[in-house]
Amino acid sequence: MDGTLLTPEGEVPGDFWALQERMRAQGIEFVPASGRQLATLRATFGAENGSAPGIETYVAENGTLVVHDGEVVATTTVDAPTAARVIARVRDLVSGGLDLGLVVCGVETAYVERDDEAFLAEARKYYHRLEIVPDLDAVQGEVLKLAVHDFADAEATSAEFADLAETHQVVVSGAHWIDVMHPEADKGRGILALQAALGITPAQTAVFGDYLNDLAMYDVAEWSFAMANAHPRITAAARYAAPSNAEHGVVRVLERLLGTA
Repeated sequence: MDGTLLTPEGEVPGDFWALQERMRAQGIEFVPASGRQLATLRATFGAENGSAPGIETYVAENGTLVVHDGEVVATTTVDAPTAARVIARVRDLVSGGLDLGLVVCGVETAYVERDDEAFLAEARKYYHRLEIVPDLDAVQGEVLKLAVHDFADAEATSAEFADLAETHQVVVSGAHWIDVMHPEADKGRGILALQAALGITPAQTAVFGDYLNDLAMYDVAEWSFAMANAHPRITAAARYAAPSNAEHGVVRVLERLLGTA
């Protein structure tokens, strides 16, 4: 999404919608694969956004929730002891002077206990359904992932979670976000689950990415593209290059692949 499909202003390119209709007419499934919450993706791409009939297939929450035609294909959750460890770790780091906020991501909604407007403004960009609670340890239900927002440098701060990375996915999903997930959860595995459900092969799959949480997708698609503005590790992993998000690179490449450019 950010840095890949969306413009630098955070908008879906205007020329995407007509392209989406052409892909739909040709039986091609366009699937947003994002660290964002399912509700947030639906607000952007679903019928409620005014795009009829809207997109209803998503790899959400960095691959921990996969939905096709509105039905859940797969979920991958974090166990309660690990969630408690992450909550405690973030609190300790904040006490030590780091400017962090934590989002505990459930299937239906996300939860935060930090309630200042600076943090909430960042969290609401990605979590359309967000509930402020007095104590994250008291949150009930399945946890898809725990998302740490760092107002400084997420890639540097990710080292503070190195011990968790021995047993779980600890992914830098943006300049200011770190996601802690089940060890078998990532966008690549989410795409694998969707490929299995739809009977689609890697040779029939194209992926686009710009940041480190996109890396796993490059192992499951033969048509892999790095945006011109991508992280160097993404550029090295991709087979092909796409123009930057500012140049509507995803749209430009898809038009070429469809023979409409």
